[in-house]
Amino acid sequence: MKTLFKIALTIVLSVAITLGVAVVLVLTDPPKPVAERKVLDFDAYLSQDAAMPVIPPLLSTPMRDGYALKYRRFDGPAGAPLLVLVHGSGWHGLQFVEMAQKLSEKAAVLAPDLRGHGTAPGQRGDIDYIAQLEDDLIDLITAVHVPGQKIVMGGHSSGGGLVARFAGSEYGPLLDGAVLLAPFLKYNAPTTQQNSGGWETVQLRRMIGLSILNAFRITALNDRTVIQFAMPQQVLDGPLGDTATTAYSYRLNSGFAPRGDYLADVAALPKFLLVAGADDSAFYADKYEETMASVNDKGTYVIVPEYGHLAIVDAPEAAQAISDFLDEI
Repeated sequence: MKTLFKIALTIVLSVAITLGVAVVLVLTDPPKPVAERKVLDFDAYLSQDAAMPVIPPLLSTPMRDGYALKYRRFDGPAGAPLLVLVHGSGWHGLQFVEMAQKLSEKAAVLAPDLRGHGTAPGQRGDIDYIAQLEDDLIDLITAVHVPGQKIVMGGHSSGGGLVARFAGSEYGPLLDGAVLLAPFLKYNAPTTQQNSGGWETVQLRRMIGLSILNAFRITALNDRTVIQFAMPQQVLDGPLGDTATTAYSYRLNSGFAPRGDYLADVAALPKFLLVAGADDSAFYADKYEETMASVNDKGTYVIVPEYGHLAIVDAPEAAQAISDFLDEI
């Protein structure tokens, strides 16, 4: 009995010490100012000459908790598939206006502002629980889907990572196709440059501490900020500056990416198209196929020369590749 008691006491003390260290890591790593620096291809992105197409008004539909999710709709031909486009980190569905306008010739396109983002974020930079973005996407699809209509989900950067996460969830079998635009797979994936090319500033000690706590199903501190983005001052001072989101909580950051075993989510993808710019400064475009094809042979990979991470969304080659992909669905 004494031996069993000692073993039990040792286990309890070990757990208590581990949890104590985790809490200390969380509480002693507050957010720090993010120095402004030029990252990604914002200059080229903001100086595009193309006239902005007509922007549909923001619509809304209630989620299961009553939150009114905002989205824009671009109607397509009768019988066309439903294409849901998921924006990248820090921004919102307006990112896809030009692309959605073109693709509405082949699909009914939705461009939502994910919870925590845009003009009506709820809690900016935060969600209520890690899987909430997936639940919101299925609630949006359920609200607008026509019986018999095929469903394709596309996403850029972190949005592409969320598409992979969705595919690996209980909702994944509903997808008939997926489009990944320079997707974020995971911080430790071979495709990811350090700190996504400088776009992200991660509070590493806090991230480690919260990961430990969550391993023990302790989620009380998941609202704490763990990552900040180097959003250019030019954007923040511009007409849409108040719609930018510059930091994420642990739960939003975790839910806006594939799970820890990201290759399991990649393996769950349906037939998919991946498009990236050869000059991407956040990810290694040439490493996507060798990383993903090892677990999923359903992908087509298109690397577009002379395009960076942000500009790939409006690249004519990207729109054409997606249009062709939709024809195959």
